[in-house]
Amino acid sequence: MVFKRLLGSIGVGGPAVDTVLNPGPVLPGASLTGEVRLQGGHADFDIEHITLELVARVEAETEGGEHEGVVAFERYVVAGGFRLTEEEQRSIPFSVTLPWETPVTELYGQALGVVLGVRTELGVAGAKDKGDLDPLTVGPLPVQEAILEAFGQLGFGFKSADLEYGHIGGTGQQLPFYQEIEIVPSPQFAHAVNEIEVTFLAAPGGMDVILEADKRGGLFSGGHDALTRFTVTHDQVTRTDWNAEVDGWVRRLVEHRSSHGTHAPYGHGDHHHGDGHGHRSGSGMGTAVAAGAAGLAVGVVGGMVAAEVVDEVGDFFEGDEEGGDGEEG
Repeated sequence: MVFKRLLGSIGVGGPAVDTVLNPGPVLPGASLTGEVRLQGGHADFDIEHITLELVARVEAETEGGEHEGVVAFERYVVAGGFRLTEEEQRSIPFSVTLPWETPVTELYGQALGVVLGVRTELGVAGAKDKGDLDPLTVGPLPVQEAILEAFGQLGFGFKSADLEYGHIGGTGQQLPFYQEIEIVPSPQFAHAVNEIEVTFLAAPGGMDVILEADKRGGLFSGGHDALTRFTVTHDQVTRTDWNAEVDGWVRRLVEHRSSHGTHAPYGHGDHHHGDGHGHRSGSGMGTAVAAGAAGLAVGVVGGMVAAEVVDEVGDFFEGDEEGGDGEEG
């Protein structure tokens, strides 16, 4: 989805901007490429800067309930300091690096329900306007894909995925929000937990995986949450039995819940080094996608999710254009 828009702050006859991203999903930590196309207005204009801003639709829980908003999480100045002459057409290629913690929006071509965008800001003669907004598609890192695939192979099913505003304590989280992939347990663990949330916190050297379980309450006791965290390296992807690894993580999560009996805070779950590989767990999104990817427990649900996401993306961008710049969730 690309479109042109006259800069409202400049008025009729001002320049127009159209940002075009190169096709295909981008991976976290990899290069996002494309070009910014400018169309000169009815006079010469001094372009002070062209800035790309990564934005996400994020949920935030407050005392007043749950709210949604748009959060900017990275900015790149890709050009500036030149004059755009009357009616001039100019294309400016760019290549910027996505943050390693950038959320995953699709797995095997199936949308997960997380909405990201690239907003173009054009600074002209002391004024600025967010003149173009395009959807951003992000695929999983190989190790993320392997973990999600394992959840699917083990019989877990995708429920939903979202972005939560806040910080997971005890981690090196960089972004102001984290992704949660919610999955429903396989029959083997359905008696112990209602759902499991998976969160990935990737970095150049590896990735934290945070698993949180919503426990089923008994007749005389209420349910509660428990979590475990693990760390994996990117090069483990081809030398690990992920089905066995993930199965061990879930068992550890269930044991942790049973032994502690209370909600452990983020960042203080078990830190396992059983096979020489550290592990942390993530919050839900990866798991949901994995089930869909493996073709287990997705079925009709996967198709419904994909259809809903198509409408969701349109609402996100249309709402942003109509409502202005919502910066915080």
